[in-house]
Amino acid sequence: MIKVLFFAQTREQVGVDFVMVDADNISADTLREQLCEKGNEWSQALQSGKLLVAINQDMVQMDTVVKSGDEVAFFPPVTGG
Repeated sequence: MIKVLFFAQTREQVGVDFVMVDADNISADTLREQLCEKGNEWSQALQSGKLLVAINQDMVQMDTVVKSGDEVAFFPPVTGG
């Protein structure tokens, strides 16, 4: 299982803080694509090229492989604080 976290506007659009996904050895972008299949709000919130991704709290590229047990976070490039 992969824990997928959402932050800022992305979290507001999908309506949840996190989801658990049963997947292993897929790219972060493939994970994003799978989540987009959950509906229109998801596909809008997780548009390609409009997100940053971190795996286990390290910033990575979308082609980075995600493994079972990892924590993935999707968030917009600019977040207020």
